[in-house]
Amino acid sequence: YFYAYAQLVKQGKIDAGSEIDFSVPTGNFGNILAGYYAKRSGLPIGKLLCASNDNKVLYDFFQDGEYNRQRDFILTISPSMDILVSSNLERLVYHAVNEDSERLRDLMEQLDTKGHYTLTDEDQAHFSSFLSDYVTEAQTKEEINIVYRKTGYIMDTHTAVASRAWRNLNQEGLSTNPAVIVSTASPYKFPEAVLGALGVEAETLTDQEMLDKLNELSNIPYPPAIEGLLEAERLHDTAIEVSDMREFVRNIAK
Repeated sequence: YFYAYAQLVKQGKIDAGSEIDFSVPTGNFGNILAGYYAKRSGLPIGKLLCASNDNKVLYDFFQDGEYNRQRDFILTISPSMDILVSSNLERLVYHAVNEDSERLRDLMEQLDTKGHYTLTDEDQAHFSSFLSDYVTEAQTKEEINIVYRKTGYIMDTHTAVASRAWRNLNQEGLSTNPAVIVSTASPYKFPEAVLGALGVEAETLTDQEMLDKLNELSNIPYPPAIEGLLEAERLHDTAIEVSDMREFVRNIAK
């Protein structure tokens, strides 16, 4: 967060001391929590935009102060955000309840035993720096396509959630400062979903063909980790059914 701010000042995009916003694709709340502590440390952050996918438990929490994990779990194309219990949120709540560890423990026990807890209006006032929005899977795909058509930049499925959330909140007049979209993954990690969003029929392509197509469209070199995998010798070729996994693992452990 400090580095991004310094780069904007260096590039002449903002004046030192002026506020900026950050839009963060959020699942377990660790990344955006770092932004919160950066703000507490003095970085001129205006708003922290908590961007959720269809698993919008955090969005709902910031709307009404109730954290409720009793809901359907939805598998999406942004899987790192498919979380119903955001463990790092507990650290933020600690500050919201005036760092009362006994009260925090009680809230976490409510979440564990009842599946939900609710903060008071006074507690929620601590979240004045946070905005929240959620983005559907269809909107995520649309955002990847829009940004690519406008800029030639290909974002992954998580970054697209943050991008669309910022766009929504900006249009509503809620995020008006210069903003940084926090990009948390490479599009090469989710080639089928990204290519599908760009209108490429990826279902018929092999893994190698999908990577090659993504490379062609993006002009971004393969990340070193993927390059190493492409050149690595295949060591294992065992495939088993899900129903056989338990027995397979037991045999290995003998």
